[in-house]
Amino acid sequence: MNMKQLGKRRNTVDQVPFTYAVVPGSLRELIAETVKLCVSRYIEAMNRGEAVLSNAQIDDMAQIGKIAFGIVYGEKAPDVGKSIETAMLGFQDGLFRVFLGDTELTELDEKLELQEGDTVTFIRLTMLAGRMW
Repeated sequence: MNMKQLGKRRNTVDQVPFTYAVVPGSLRELIAETVKLCVSRYIEAMNRGEAVLSNAQIDDMAQIGKIAFGIVYGEKAPDVGKSIETAMLGFQDGLFRVFLGDTELTELDEKLELQEGDTVTFIRLTMLAGRMW
């Protein structure tokens, strides 16, 4: 996965390796499996209750005016099924796009052939508000 964190002042996108237990055969499966992995990582962070930031991370977050330590304070673990439903709805509503290499994936049930080492990019779209002059 390609990932750029909010507030990073460096204009870079970091590659983050994801290992799937099941090879996704469609975009729908790719989104579902990715959500499962992310929810699992979130629950692990909840259970650890610890966070350590590097000086570079603190500087990056200071640029946007908020330093968050990554500690999850809620006690209720997220529901995986509900999280997958929310992600599917978000995709259908155009809140994010998915690319395999340089090719945009647009159909949830279209056959997908992933190979080890393929680059997948999720791009969250931001809605802008304001006046048009």
